[in-house]
Amino acid sequence: MKAWAVGDTNNGDDEWGEEIKLAEQAVQAINKLNPKPKFFVLCGDLIHGMPGSQWRKDQEQDLKNVLKNTNQDIPLVFVSGNHDIGNTPTKETIDNYCKNWGDDYFSFWVGGVFFLVLNSQLYFDSSRCPELKQAQDVWLNEQLAVAQKHKCKHIIVFQHIPLFLKKPDEAHDYFNLEKSVRQEIMEKFHKAGIKAVFSGHYHRNAGGSYKGLEMVVSSAIGCQLGEDTHGLRVVVVTDEKIVHRYYSLNELSSQGIEKELLDMLAKQN
Repeated sequence: MKAWAVGDTNNGDDEWGEEIKLAEQAVQAINKLNPKPKFFVLCGDLIHGMPGSQWRKDQEQDLKNVLKNTNQDIPLVFVSGNHDIGNTPTKETIDNYCKNWGDDYFSFWVGGVFFLVLNSQLYFDSSRCPELKQAQDVWLNEQLAVAQKHKCKHIIVFQHIPLFLKKPDEAHDYFNLEKSVRQEIMEKFHKAGIKAVFSGHYHRNAGGSYKGLEMVVSSAIGCQLGEDTHGLRVVVVTDEKIVHRYYSLNELSSQGIEKELLDMLAKQN
């Protein structure tokens, strides 16, 4: 958090204890939720230390220690971010990530809903591993064909870098995908009937929509770059719709999710 505030990313490791406490608070808040979440997804940048940085091993171990306390009945879903595999990933950085956290892209079903986890760094800059980007593209097309065949209730995507922050045609910058890449993916997702894409990366809450595809950008448990508080987004999926709300960790710990969302869940059962 401090590294960003003071612009010194080589030092400022002294607030790491504070970040561990925030992660612990997030796990406690999730464990208290009733009904239990179907899973808990971390949308990338699991740790701060980039590949090759001096704190990386310790940071990974610290996060694993905190996450071990997540209720055993709540599966963890990890998404790879730029801090996890590098702004320009290589086969080696991706292999290391996979050894530590699992596959960099995969799909799964929960309650008739089809979920896709993508490695968005391959869309951002795959110049050092073009064959890996190609492999993900082929796999994604196959998955979307499967989804079409099985007539799922919804298709939802998780990726670290947002397609866009507010508008589908906004200018390209560090926090979104390059325009031509973005357009191609948005159109592919729209045609496949994908309802929502959930991302991180921006360290602020944002979002918009493209032809009925909702882009949801969530802020962080740790470092905030805007006006949001350390928090989590709770998502409720019903047969008809996908509803979500961002909660501060304090709010979620003390009050849980509000009645409106609980009522929607109750109607599903």
